[in-house]
Amino acid sequence: MFVSIIIMLIVALIVIAVWVSAVQQHREKQEAERRKELAKQKKIIEESEDIIVNSSNIPMSDLILRVLQRRVFDALTTMVELSPTNKELKNRLNEAKERLSSSINPESQVDGLSLPDADKQLIALVQGIKRLRHVLRTEHSKGKVDTQLFVAEDRRLEKLQLRINVESQIKRGVSARTANMVGSARQYFEKAYATINSVSYTDEYVEEKKAQLTTYLDEISTELKASNASAVKKKKEKEKDDLDVLFAPKKKW
Repeated sequence: MFVSIIIMLIVALIVIAVWVSAVQQHREKQEAERRKELAKQKKIIEESEDIIVNSSNIPMSDLILRVLQRRVFDALTTMVELSPTNKELKNRLNEAKERLSSSINPESQVDGLSLPDADKQLIALVQGIKRLRHVLRTEHSKGKVDTQLFVAEDRRLEKLQLRINVESQIKRGVSARTANMVGSARQYFEKAYATINSVSYTDEYVEEKKAQLTTYLDEISTELKASNASAVKKKKEKEKDDLDVLFAPKKKW
């Protein structure tokens, strides 16, 4: 009888130990998932706020800024649900809510884009536009951005990317041409022309740049032909001079 009781106690202890271990593992799994979700939402907030900060470089309407603000608010809401005792998160959530409650101008117009001179700034600008397009695509897939707004804004950003690409190549081509680097200039202009021809739409800007680049390429082609003709002429003249020297009557001393 005593042995049976001991065996039962041992079995009970084993069951309790297994149960405690399972509960602990479950809690650890939940905590890991909570931390993972917090990190995900934090990344969303940082990405959105970074785009908002750089809105002075990337022309954006008030409606698009509101999409980004809503994205921050939603992420903070999720973080507060995961960490209800975190006062800092609650304060940030209240601030985000106040920003959302402020009025916006749906008819606001975006300003024109001024291209930076430095390559690093240019690359940063392109990356910023790509990130904004990715965010809009993500929010649209979640049903948080109106389809009409998404299509219009995505097309505007697409045209912005095209302009940056083409204008930067033209600028480099003009600089190379000024420095008498005609070959390099032609490569820049050809690259810009290929880019402008790859788009699936046409508008005033596309037609204007096609005409401008065609003129540049025609002028360079004429310059290269003239340069080659001049080089051939000089070569023939040199060969003729060499022959004249070779077959000239030898002087008698």
